[in-house]
Amino acid sequence: MRKIILPTDFSENAYNALRYACQLFKYEKSELILLHAYAEKVYTDENLVSNELIDELKAVTKKKAETELTAISSKIHDEFCNPRHRIKLIAAFGDLVDEVNNLVNSENADLVVMGTRGFTNNSKLGIGSNTLLVLKYVQCPVLAIPANFKYQDPQNILFPTNFLIPYQKRELKVVGEIARDFNSKIHFLYLSKHKATSNRQKDNLEFLKQQFYNIITEEHQLDESIKEKAIEDFIATNEIDLLVMVNSRHTYLEDMLLTSTIDKVGLHPKVPLLALQNFNRECT
Repeated sequence: MRKIILPTDFSENAYNALRYACQLFKYEKSELILLHAYAEKVYTDENLVSNELIDELKAVTKKKAETELTAISSKIHDEFCNPRHRIKLIAAFGDLVDEVNNLVNSENADLVVMGTRGFTNNSKLGIGSNTLLVLKYVQCPVLAIPANFKYQDPQNILFPTNFLIPYQKRELKVVGEIARDFNSKIHFLYLSKHKATSNRQKDNLEFLKQQFYNIITEEHQLDESIKEKAIEDFIATNEIDLLVMVNSRHTYLEDMLLTSTIDKVGLHPKVPLLALQNFNRECT
């Protein structure tokens, strides 16, 4: 059974991400784990002056969160009523990234799905602050859904890569399963004026093709120094439905996420972004 963690701040964007997950994995037995981490709400309350008030606010906030989680669960059940899916609700007093990572480990989760933005929904930001932190620090693949994005089956998947890092089987397994479910085509995009001719690059490309067996793949190369622009242009001109990137040292995604201020992050995905985290986890 696939285990999917869905952080929510009860915004429309968060619910849209939940709907996307329900549709993307409609054919698979899945446990959808709805998580609301509420420590930030407690700590930012300016009226707290004693431990008693903090404990009271924790209890009130938890009860309210559990009520809202139950309402979301009922709403998604009424909308999809998928017998392959079961829903688990968690309201946790803690930091969002810590709580997601705790669940990733305790549940052996396969994927985190969330909106690119939450309640703040600042259209000038491609990715909101909470989603950015999850993309950078959660040790699990993260699927970020743009605000107001309407679901469509992923027929074309874009995988920008420099072929310089060894990929993890478990991470690629998620991509391969999605592609096989929808008979998708995977486009490898290499951004350089030089060909990928080193032994390392050749070996990594061969490994990718082995993991994506029975899937149509195509290789593309563009000489473009502004990587985010090249990716956005490729998405627009090739009817891409899903963008897959690897978050690791010396990768395109790391370059885009490295900047410390969110308003300078060079990433404004127009389609869902699946960020793979390149670290070792046992493949189950």
